[in-house]
Amino acid sequence: MWSDLISTYGYWVLAIGCLLEGETVLLLAGYAAHRGQLDARAVFAIAAVCAFAGDEIAYWLGRRHGSWLLTRWPTLARHSARVRALLERRHALAIVLLRFAYGMRVAGPALIGMSAVPPARFVGFNALGAALWAALIGALGWSVGEAAQRMLGELHHVEGWLLGALFVAALLVKALARWRRVRRDA
Repeated sequence: MWSDLISTYGYWVLAIGCLLEGETVLLLAGYAAHRGQLDARAVFAIAAVCAFAGDEIAYWLGRRHGSWLLTRWPTLARHSARVRALLERRHALAIVLLRFAYGMRVAGPALIGMSAVPPARFVGFNALGAALWAALIGALGWSVGEAAQRMLGELHHVEGWLLGALFVAALLVKALARWRRVRRDA
Protein backbone atom coordinates (compact mmCIF):
# COMPACT_ATOMS: atom_id res chain seq x y z
CA MET A 1 0.00 0.00 0.00
CA TRP A 2 2.67 2.55 1.04
CA SER A 3 4.85 1.56 -1.91
CA ASP A 4 2.01 2.23 -4.33
CA LEU A 5 1.28 5.64 -2.80
CA ILE A 6 4.95 6.59 -2.83
CA SER A 7 5.53 5.49 -6.40
CA THR A 8 2.32 7.24 -7.56
CA TYR A 9 2.55 10.53 -5.67
CA GLY A 10 6.10 10.63 -4.31
CA TYR A 11 7.58 12.89 -6.97
CA TRP A 12 4.68 15.36 -6.71
CA VAL A 13 4.93 15.50 -2.93
CA LEU A 14 8.69 15.98 -3.25
CA ALA A 15 8.27 18.80 -5.77
CA ILE A 16 5.72 20.70 -3.68
CA GLY A 17 7.64 20.09 -0.46
CA CYS A 18 10.94 21.31 -1.91
CA LEU A 19 9.28 24.32 -3.49
CA LEU A 20 8.04 25.39 -0.05
CA GLU A 21 10.59 24.18 2.46
CA GLY A 22 11.36 20.54 2.01
CA GLU A 23 13.95 19.06 4.35
CA THR A 24 11.62 16.45 5.81
CA VAL A 25 10.12 15.55 2.44
CA LEU A 26 13.57 15.28 0.83
CA LEU A 27 14.86 13.07 3.66
CA LEU A 28 11.91 10.75 3.16
CA ALA A 29 12.38 10.79 -0.63
CA GLY A 30 16.05 9.87 -0.15
CA TYR A 31 14.94 6.99 2.04
CA ALA A 32 12.35 5.92 -0.56
CA ALA A 33 15.05 6.06 -3.25
CA HIS A 34 17.20 3.76 -1.16
CA ARG A 35 14.27 1.35 -0.92
CA GLY A 36 13.86 1.45 -4.70
CA GLN A 37 10.48 3.18 -4.57
CA LEU A 38 11.79 6.35 -6.24
CA ASP A 39 14.66 6.94 -8.63
CA ALA A 40 17.60 8.63 -6.84
CA ARG A 41 18.55 10.75 -9.87
CA ALA A 42 14.96 11.99 -10.23
CA VAL A 43 14.80 12.77 -6.50
CA PHE A 44 17.97 14.87 -6.75
CA ALA A 45 16.86 16.66 -9.93
CA ILE A 46 13.35 17.45 -8.68
CA ALA A 47 14.62 18.60 -5.28
CA ALA A 48 17.31 20.85 -6.78
CA VAL A 49 15.03 22.41 -9.39
CA CYS A 50 12.13 22.99 -6.98
CA ALA A 51 14.38 24.35 -4.20
CA PHE A 52 15.96 26.70 -6.74
CA ALA A 53 12.53 27.83 -7.99
CA GLY A 54 11.17 28.34 -4.47
CA ASP A 55 14.11 30.52 -3.51
CA GLU A 56 13.84 32.51 -6.73
CA ILE A 57 10.19 33.21 -5.94
CA ALA A 58 11.07 34.28 -2.39
CA TYR A 59 13.92 36.47 -3.70
CA TRP A 60 11.61 38.28 -6.13
CA LEU A 61 8.89 38.67 -3.49
CA GLY A 62 11.50 40.31 -1.28
CA ARG A 63 12.73 42.46 -4.14
CA ARG A 64 9.27 43.71 -5.11
CA HIS A 65 7.34 43.63 -1.83
CA GLY A 66 10.04 43.82 0.85
CA SER A 67 8.50 46.49 3.06
CA TRP A 68 5.11 44.78 2.98
CA LEU A 69 6.72 41.44 3.94
CA LEU A 70 8.55 43.04 6.87
CA THR A 71 5.30 44.61 8.08
CA ARG A 72 3.27 41.45 7.59
CA TRP A 73 5.78 39.07 9.23
CA PRO A 74 7.61 40.72 12.16
CA THR A 75 9.76 37.61 12.60
CA LEU A 76 11.21 38.28 9.17
CA ALA A 77 12.07 41.81 10.26
CA ARG A 78 13.91 40.44 13.31
CA HIS A 79 16.16 38.32 11.07
CA SER A 80 16.74 41.20 8.68
CA ALA A 81 19.66 42.87 10.47
CA ARG A 82 21.52 39.60 10.95
CA VAL A 83 21.10 38.57 7.32
CA ARG A 84 22.14 42.01 6.06
CA ALA A 85 25.29 41.91 8.18
CA LEU A 86 26.12 38.47 6.79
CA LEU A 87 25.47 39.66 3.23
CA GLU A 88 27.81 42.62 3.67
CA ARG A 89 30.65 40.36 4.78
CA ARG A 90 30.19 37.35 2.50
CA HIS A 91 27.15 37.51 0.28
CA ALA A 92 28.10 34.52 -1.91
CA LEU A 93 28.51 32.27 1.10
CA ALA A 94 25.31 33.63 2.64
CA ILE A 95 23.28 32.88 -0.48
CA VAL A 96 24.54 29.29 -0.60
CA LEU A 97 24.35 28.50 3.12
CA LEU A 98 21.20 30.31 4.31
CA ARG A 99 19.08 27.48 2.92
CA PHE A 100 20.73 25.18 5.48
CA ALA A 101 19.85 27.45 8.44
CA TYR A 102 16.69 26.30 10.17
CA GLY A 103 13.83 28.72 9.63
CA MET A 104 15.71 30.67 6.96
CA ARG A 105 14.94 28.56 3.89
CA VAL A 106 12.18 30.93 2.73
CA ALA A 107 13.04 33.99 4.83
CA GLY A 108 16.68 34.09 3.69
CA PRO A 109 16.02 34.53 -0.04
CA ALA A 110 13.29 37.10 0.66
CA LEU A 111 15.71 39.11 2.80
CA ILE A 112 18.42 38.76 0.15
CA GLY A 113 15.91 40.09 -2.38
CA MET A 114 15.57 43.19 -0.21
CA SER A 115 19.34 43.73 -0.29
CA ALA A 116 21.66 45.10 -2.95
CA VAL A 117 22.53 41.61 -4.28
CA PRO A 118 21.81 41.76 -8.02
CA PRO A 119 19.47 39.15 -9.53
CA ALA A 120 22.12 37.63 -11.82
CA ARG A 121 24.47 37.05 -8.88
CA PHE A 122 21.68 35.51 -6.80
CA VAL A 123 20.69 33.10 -9.59
CA GLY A 124 24.15 31.57 -9.83
CA PHE A 125 24.73 31.11 -6.13
CA ASN A 126 21.13 30.00 -5.61
CA ALA A 127 21.63 27.24 -8.21
CA LEU A 128 24.81 26.11 -6.46
CA GLY A 129 23.11 26.15 -3.06
CA ALA A 130 20.06 24.25 -4.35
CA ALA A 131 22.25 21.54 -5.87
CA LEU A 132 24.31 21.18 -2.68
CA TRP A 133 21.19 21.13 -0.52
CA ALA A 134 19.48 18.50 -2.67
CA ALA A 135 22.58 16.31 -2.74
CA LEU A 136 23.34 16.54 0.98
CA ILE A 137 19.82 16.19 2.37
CA GLY A 138 18.90 13.50 -0.19
CA ALA A 139 22.09 11.59 0.64
CA LEU A 140 21.27 11.86 4.33
CA GLY A 141 17.87 10.27 3.65
CA TRP A 142 19.56 7.56 1.60
CA SER A 143 22.02 6.96 4.45
CA VAL A 144 19.18 6.68 6.96
CA GLY A 145 17.68 3.99 4.71
CA GLU A 146 21.02 2.20 4.52
CA ALA A 147 21.51 2.35 8.30
CA ALA A 148 17.94 1.21 8.95
CA GLN A 149 18.38 -1.72 6.60
CA ARG A 150 21.60 -2.76 8.29
CA MET A 151 20.18 -2.44 11.79
CA LEU A 152 16.73 -3.80 11.23
CA GLY A 153 17.23 -6.15 8.32
CA GLU A 154 14.40 -6.78 5.94
CA LEU A 155 11.26 -5.56 7.69
CA HIS A 156 8.99 -5.16 4.70
CA HIS A 157 5.91 -5.97 6.73
CA VAL A 158 6.37 -2.96 9.06
CA GLU A 159 8.22 -0.64 6.70
CA GLY A 160 5.19 1.55 6.01
CA TRP A 161 4.49 2.04 9.70
CA LEU A 162 8.13 2.92 10.38
CA LEU A 163 8.14 5.42 7.53
CA GLY A 164 4.87 6.94 8.77
CA ALA A 165 6.25 7.17 12.32
CA LEU A 166 9.40 8.89 11.01
CA PHE A 167 7.26 11.40 9.10
CA VAL A 168 5.07 12.13 12.13
CA ALA A 169 8.15 12.46 14.38
CA ALA A 170 9.73 14.94 11.94
CA LEU A 171 6.53 17.00 11.85
CA LEU A 172 6.34 17.01 15.65
CA VAL A 173 9.96 18.15 15.97
CA LYS A 174 9.32 20.92 13.45
CA ALA A 175 6.11 22.01 15.23
CA LEU A 176 7.89 22.02 18.60
CA ALA A 177 10.72 24.15 17.20
CA ARG A 178 8.23 26.65 15.77
CA TRP A 179 6.28 26.73 19.03
CA ARG A 180 9.48 27.44 20.96
CA ARG A 181 10.48 30.17 18.49
CA VAL A 182 7.06 31.85 18.69
CA ARG A 183 7.11 31.61 22.47
CA ARG A 184 10.65 33.05 22.61
CA ASP A 185 9.77 35.90 20.23
CA ALA A 186 6.61 36.84 22.13
